[in-house]
Amino acid sequence: MPEHFARAMKDLTHNDGAGADLSRPFVDALPVTGAAVSTLGALLGTETVSATNSQAAKLDELQFDLGEGPCWDAMNSAQPVLEPDLIHRPSRAWPAFSDAIRKEDVGAIFAFPMLVGSLRLGAVDLYSSTPRELTSLDTQRSAALTSVVSRLVLRRALAKFEQPEPEDAVSPYFRRAFHQATGMVLAQLDISPDDAKLVIQAHAFSAGRSVQEVSEDILARKLDFSASTDSAGGNND
Repeated sequence: MPEHFARAMKDLTHNDGAGADLSRPFVDALPVTGAAVSTLGALLGTETVSATNSQAAKLDELQFDLGEGPCWDAMNSAQPVLEPDLIHRPSRAWPAFSDAIRKEDVGAIFAFPMLVGSLRLGAVDLYSSTPRELTSLDTQRSAALTSVVSRLVLRRALAKFEQPEPEDAVSPYFRRAFHQATGMVLAQLDISPDDAKLVIQAHAFSAGRSVQEVSEDILARKLDFSASTDSAGGNND
């Protein structure tokens, strides 16, 4: 299945993922029946961004409504949640969610957290209609695809709600401040320059402030992203 994984990554990264189906590549590259990409918490709101079928979408909606399930656990722990035999040998307790899906055609479910730096955006849910385990390679590939999807989801959200900066935002001072702030966030979180820019832009978006204001706070050491690893909040909108 290496060629399927390579094709899935190409689909997500071609033209920076413009127009890409965010959930289909998981099913194409992995031994799962369906997939759903969802944002969770306060930063981007709680909603299904993409789903391969109605069953995948329903599993997400149940978790939204009940406030529990693998996607919440994956986001809150920032770790994958793997349940290869959900009905007969579950390793986690989700009383309401487990009861709700008892008659559904779901044998295994896996959730991978969508993270960009310290930002917790949501999760990717994968399910199989029969019990099955993901190999270590499958898990690595799931995480790699989720990492790409996380950035695409955040970029799309920021582009949708982006507000124009004030006129002086295009000044050399603004560009210098943003560049210097990006370097500081990069060092704080040990992430790439592109991800550091996304973290700054997402914080500005969530706080209702300009990127310039946030950059100035970072340079003044009023804002340190390394001090918090829970930028997206818990399981409430």
